[in-house]
Amino acid sequence: MITLSSADINIWIASLLWPLARILGLITAAPVLGNRSVPTTVKVSLGVLLALVIAPTVPKLPATDPMSYAGLLILVQEMLIGVAMGFTMRIVFSSIEMAGEISSLTMGLGFASFFDPNTQGRSSAISQFLALVATMAFISINAHLVLLSALAESFQTLPVSGIPINGGGFKRVADWGARIFSAGLQLSLPIVAALLITNVALGVLTRAAPQLNLFGIGFPITLGIGFIVVATTLPYLGTPLENLFLQGVEKVREFPRIWVAREPQPASRTAPPAAPALNQTPPAVAQ
Repeated sequence: MITLSSADINIWIASLLWPLARILGLITAAPVLGNRSVPTTVKVSLGVLLALVIAPTVPKLPATDPMSYAGLLILVQEMLIGVAMGFTMRIVFSSIEMAGEISSLTMGLGFASFFDPNTQGRSSAISQFLALVATMAFISINAHLVLLSALAESFQTLPVSGIPINGGGFKRVADWGARIFSAGLQLSLPIVAALLITNVALGVLTRAAPQLNLFGIGFPITLGIGFIVVATTLPYLGTPLENLFLQGVEKVREFPRIWVAREPQPASRTAPPAAPALNQTPPAVAQ
């Protein structure tokens, strides 16, 4: 007869619940996998399936009741780790969307904005177009599978533990957020440069012929040149996007190595006096 104790049941629950928390955190924050158009049932089902596959390979778990206060803290910590890893890759897509925003404003399409269901805010036409291109490139190079592979490796690099993680990893995530502005400007630089030359030429033309209506001819010219530059640079976006995705995956793999360094224990304030050396001459006694 098979008998099960409460300790065995707690181990089974913890071995599935704690990895599932990290997996669902990444799926919620990661691009493509955490898209709002994907039903919640599909996301949860994918998370449970990945947890069932990854759980047998997870190192030894802490002997803590998952329903206790310490177990809930571990659950929250695993959720934060997964969200931070997914948010790291989401920053790459934010930089691509920012490139579209800069391009739209430079072309004069600032008024052509739509409601973005992912960010629950306004998004320009060029930004949504580049986001769709980035999504197709993300799937075509199997970057979503590489991201899931990095998630599985994180359980070996940063095992589930009751020891609190340090804040160095979250600071690196914040520092990685600066990539939004640098990568967004680099991707939009061809359009910005072409339209800057166009605006300078229009300014010279208006100065030479003041009777020309700048507002009548300027907008169609900048808009047409902007679309031409977008169509010209589109075939060459594959390599920059692939490099951005690879950098994002490397950051996802790097952060668990930073978090694995736990907080150092504070040193004692009262250190014992150093022992004198064997060949040290004792100090002379004051007369």
